[in-house]
Amino acid sequence: MIRNQHIKNIAGLNLAMLFVSTSGVLGRTLTISPSLSILWRSLFAIVLLGLYCWFAKINLKIKSKKDAFTIVLSGLFLTAHWITYFYSLQLSNIAIALLSLFTYPILTVFLEPLFYKTKLNLKHVILGLLVIVGIYFLSSDLAFESDHTKGILVGLISALFYAIRNLILKKKVVTYNGSMLMFYQVIIAILVLIPLFFFTNEIPTSKDWQSLFLLALLTTAIGHTLFLRSLKSFSVTSASLIGSIQPIYGIILGIIFLQEIPNSNTVIGGILILTSVVIESIQSGKK
Repeated sequence: MIRNQHIKNIAGLNLAMLFVSTSGVLGRTLTISPSLSILWRSLFAIVLLGLYCWFAKINLKIKSKKDAFTIVLSGLFLTAHWITYFYSLQLSNIAIALLSLFTYPILTVFLEPLFYKTKLNLKHVILGLLVIVGIYFLSSDLAFESDHTKGILVGLISALFYAIRNLILKKKVVTYNGSMLMFYQVIIAILVLIPLFFFTNEIPTSKDWQSLFLLALLTTAIGHTLFLRSLKSFSVTSASLIGSIQPIYGIILGIIFLQEIPNSNTVIGGILILTSVVIESIQSGKK
């Protein structure tokens, strides 16, 4: 019974990563600025999440001021993560953006003991390093031109924001529904970015509108909600390490929609990442 439940938890987390991985391909197709992209994405997402919470009768009440502060803070970090990730995509390419972003599992490994007073687990450190090496192989054509270097640096900052956001919300996913938490985080993103309408003349194209709606539905409303729910079953570190399969999903989507064919180094990187994912899945199941 417990084993079957663990398999369901693993499947749910992988499904979340599949949906979240759509952000790479969709983000690369946008012609408007990252900040405006996130604003429109959030406006679409808030409608979708609001309708879902209404139909599912999810309680949106926040129980305390302390919880409200935590949710607002996590929303600010999530907004910063989204914007910097999209900047990384525009400055470089999907492979480099993913390489940079997916340093967040190893960042989580070192940050989690600071947040929750737990001991640093050597196994997690090794698995985290294995993931980083794997993602390095996934981006075998890395070139340090000016924009690529900027893309890497911005991607690393995005990874830090994402790791902190996940750690902040860890305890709240036990108390609150994942869709409810995403609903308020998206509201924070809208409040932060809404002034952009007064300072920009950018108008999304018809293709932009399609990508923005899909980002709101697949990546935000479904993907991030499922990921938050997975934190009920895994530590942030375990969820981050298992979730490192996302670049593989991203590359598969890139093959299908952008015709980016992986080389032998990409295959090696995928094997290394899958190895760390399988090991952590087995170990977390034993716990």
